[in-house]
Amino acid sequence: MTDAQETAADSSLRTTGGAPPDDVAPAPIPLLEPREGIPPVVASDDALARVIAAFAAGTGPVAVDAERASGYRYGQRAYLVQLRRDGAGSALIDPVGCPDLTGLSSALTGTEWILHAATQDLPCLRDIGMAPTSLFDTELAGRLAGFPRVGLGAMVEGVLGYALEKGHSAVDWSTRPLPEPWLRYAALDVELLIDLRDALEDELEQQGKLEWAREEFDAIASAPPAPPRKDPWRRTSGMHKVRRRRQMAVVRELWNARDQVAQRRDVSPGKVLGDAAIVEAALALPANVQALTALPGFGHRMGRRQLEQWQAAVERAKALPESELPQPGQQPAGPPPPRSWADKDPAAAARLSAARAAVSELAERLHMPQENLITPDTVRRVCWEPPKTLTPSAVEDTLAAYGARNWQIEQVGPLLVRALGTGA
Repeated sequence: MTDAQETAADSSLRTTGGAPPDDVAPAPIPLLEPREGIPPVVASDDALARVIAAFAAGTGPVAVDAERASGYRYGQRAYLVQLRRDGAGSALIDPVGCPDLTGLSSALTGTEWILHAATQDLPCLRDIGMAPTSLFDTELAGRLAGFPRVGLGAMVEGVLGYALEKGHSAVDWSTRPLPEPWLRYAALDVELLIDLRDALEDELEQQGKLEWAREEFDAIASAPPAPPRKDPWRRTSGMHKVRRRRQMAVVRELWNARDQVAQRRDVSPGKVLGDAAIVEAALALPANVQALTALPGFGHRMGRRQLEQWQAAVERAKALPESELPQPGQQPAGPPPPRSWADKDPAAAARLSAARAAVSELAERLHMPQENLITPDTVRRVCWEPPKTLTPSAVEDTLAAYGARNWQIEQVGPLLVRALGTGA
């Protein structure tokens, strides 16, 4: 009997009331409690050793999830790790008490990890020593299979017929001790991941997309960590209003000052100073603390010492010589924005129009989002600067150089060969 079947058989997890009429789809069954109850939180070396032994002795894939404190704490570290495996049950691990989970990861080497939206959790898992050698991403599987809603709750409900309680997804997971309702929610997030994986594998196989999905999963598992973002201050919300270089310098100084404070206090930067306040100060270039206090975001609730700290950042930017002011944002490497193509290169614009139409039609026929069939950036790059020799093999090599997987090249390559001949 599978996890889902056992859960369905447990009447304590069902709502009360009569059966629905035959012509009405049955309501999803709410999951109210983990099957074995809420597991104890593992926060010591001894308890972790017991979990490692249990999961090493388990069978089949392992469901993995992580909870962060986004919006509350600095960075994206994990504050709870949830696992489930046949033969081992579920486990909740506190990475604050057990900051090194390398031993657990080693015990699971060669085991398939099941994650939902793997790219969101893998960075924080790697930070505590956990990295899969192979994985199955249930969110990405849902996209490839053509499901219109691919959140975990929607997938569990649509595929397995159960309703997950999602009321605690945005709480402060750095809270200690973690409240019991939060722990229940966390344990339920991995309760049916194995069953969801099996159902999605069957669906992908029926659609002829299982090998495509495996290529995608392998690419995620083998991808190196993303490099640090260059000039992260340029992503300040509202930055498009800032035009002058001196104002850009104010944004940079305030952003860096805020980041240092947030890191020292281990709080989300937005809780230290809002992006909107940074932009207001950059636009106004306040002459002193009094002028700064009058700006939105620097009100009476802010202490004098804090205000002086922010004004000092403004003064540093105002004192910079012209040679040290930031330059306007450089266009990212690659083609210009498509809206300018008609003027810059009408032939390239025609190629892009034809390619987009062909990719859109194919994605609709395959019942998947266009961006999963081939990334829009790849299409733009190929259309802006096509191979000098327009042959199928040349187009395939170009797509591969941009990171397209084999299945994507097989599906999209012939379409792009035709599209690249447009406007020639």
